[in-house]
Amino acid sequence: MNYILSDGPQRESLLPFTFTRPVAEIRIGILTIKEKWEKYLNTTVSFRTEAYLSEKYPMVEAAENIVIISSYLPNPQLLEAIGSLKEGEALFYEDKVVAYHTKNPKNDIDLSKYAIVNSTGDIFTVENTWDIFSKNGEALQADFDLITKNRKSAPISETNRLIAPENIFLEEGAKVEHSILNASNGPIYVGKNAEIWEGCLVRGALALCENAIVKMGAKMYGPTTIGPYGKVCGEVNNSVIFGYSSKGHDGYLGNAVLGEWCNIGADSNNSNLKNNYAKVRLWNYATEKFDHTGLQFCGLMMGDHSKTAINTMLNTGTVIGVNSNIYVPGFPRNFVPSFSWGGASGFTTYMPKKAFEAAAVMMERRGVKFDEKEARILEHVFELTKKWRNY
Repeated sequence: MNYILSDGPQRESLLPFTFTRPVAEIRIGILTIKEKWEKYLNTTVSFRTEAYLSEKYPMVEAAENIVIISSYLPNPQLLEAIGSLKEGEALFYEDKVVAYHTKNPKNDIDLSKYAIVNSTGDIFTVENTWDIFSKNGEALQADFDLITKNRKSAPISETNRLIAPENIFLEEGAKVEHSILNASNGPIYVGKNAEIWEGCLVRGALALCENAIVKMGAKMYGPTTIGPYGKVCGEVNNSVIFGYSSKGHDGYLGNAVLGEWCNIGADSNNSNLKNNYAKVRLWNYATEKFDHTGLQFCGLMMGDHSKTAINTMLNTGTVIGVNSNIYVPGFPRNFVPSFSWGGASGFTTYMPKKAFEAAAVMMERRGVKFDEKEARILEHVFELTKKWRNY
């Protein structure tokens, strides 16, 4: 059977992160949604996404296909229900389609032609940007159990102080020295060749993915995920960083999600709690307004390639788009459109040519080439987001 992960109707509610990737490439827990499905299915999967993303994330079509809506995360019960689908059947959960069996995956689904199969039991969903950090603990525990089952951790240096060591797992090449690791409230996973430098205080859950680094003296509160090649320091609480992004200095990041190739300047801080303790509203691209999250703690959502300068201050519930650069004193507004340059005193348009030059340099430092394919995606995002840049 050929499996395809479709963005589904939740894509717009997951912007700005889905401007530059399919929903299935969102990281929550240890793995991306795509990686989770591939582990459960024991096969590769492809994407059904926006046309401008399809060059980088193509769809593989076969005679028989099961299309799965990417906002649903796998579990054994859901896997069994999806595997039982016959041609012309669609699996539903709470009146929403989860998966369907089709010969023509490129076509939009016409539900009137499908036999409905209802799923029972709980299903884990990622439908809003804030779900990524607020549900990260549950996802991290599930990934930890999946990845470490029947495996033994690499040795952990005796220079460390460990609490609940049975919940700590190091992959090959991982290094942790002279730090305190407390896994009593959630697992601590240190990926291949990842490092926790001296003097760090870590309270799980924590996922430190392949080649990621926690620098000296950091204070990490779970559940937090640092994606591949990420670098963090300072104080980080209940945040998800997709990969290749840096928060390399002191400053606070809490209840936040950062995309790839972001950089948080030294002593930058985000607020995650309003002074009046009210529930936080967050910009929603789908509704084009600030929607209720139902959360008292909600910090920063930052799209790919965006950056802050030193000493940047960000309000509770701030959304920053793709390729934006925040660099002047004071609090910028709570919604910063993509390709914005400035801060509290105002913004101008960050033109693609300049943005791409900076991206190429940053990516080259990590051994990744900024190519024409990447440029075309970002050029499309620039055009898509023009309507919000009213400077």
